[in-house]
Amino acid sequence: MTTTTVSFPTRVKQYLSLVKFSHTVFALPFALIGFTMAVTYFHQTFRWDLFIKMLLCMVFARSAAMAFNRWLDRRYDAMNPRTAQREIPAGIIKPQHALIFTVINSVLFVATTALINKSCLILSPIALFVILFYSYTKRITALCHLVLGAGLALAPIGAFLAVTDFFDILPVFFSFAVFTWTAGFDIIYALQDEEFDKSQKLHSIPAALGKKNALMVSNILHVFAALFVIGAGVYGQLGWLYWIGTAIYVGLLFYQHTLVKPNDLSKVNMAFANMNGIASISFAVFTILSLLLQ
Repeated sequence: MTTTTVSFPTRVKQYLSLVKFSHTVFALPFALIGFTMAVTYFHQTFRWDLFIKMLLCMVFARSAAMAFNRWLDRRYDAMNPRTAQREIPAGIIKPQHALIFTVINSVLFVATTALINKSCLILSPIALFVILFYSYTKRITALCHLVLGAGLALAPIGAFLAVTDFFDILPVFFSFAVFTWTAGFDIIYALQDEEFDKSQKLHSIPAALGKKNALMVSNILHVFAALFVIGAGVYGQLGWLYWIGTAIYVGLLFYQHTLVKPNDLSKVNMAFANMNGIASISFAVFTILSLLLQ
């Protein structure tokens, strides 16, 4: 019997694939907004060490959440043709190694918050609970998409808190925007598994309401996402660059709904990954430029 040795770069790629590192483009841009807002709008001191710690918290928290989700869902992933080739069911990464990876990233997340400030440290177990608990929610409620949204919504307020060590209303607008935006696009993504979820008694909005009604709920959530970014601009009296970013963001938000139909899911991945990735990055770029020139 021969043992195949996997090179370190290959192993790193496997774990990056496990946690879908490319999907960092969803929450990270909003964390950068929260950080920049604290420095410019609220006149806090920019520190490179704090910036790096914030980025590390994002990486550690997200890696822990995704690895735990893959570990917990490994049995369902193996049965679902769409997910059967994921790293754990495909035998690329052992379940126990994914769980160890989760624990390591969780510990590193809490340890890094301790190096930032007391508020972040105190709130870190709550944040960790939310992002890990999401993995259980498909077993108990169709509102699982909202829990995922709550997890990602921690990004802008968490980054803001890391710099300021106090709360303010303005970053909360962005957190609510992330909350409704994420929940909305996760519903679109879940359309692919409607029948599988029903067969396994898993919960989701598409499984509970059907594709047509699920898309309607997603659309409503994205209306609220648009209202929250507009509200942030009005409340914060942000400049013209912000409004250009908002127009692009809102436009892409609703354009994705033209790509996905109840009877045609062929463009779900384009709507889910491409449109939302472009929306978050472009919105962050214009918002950060607006804040820097405020």
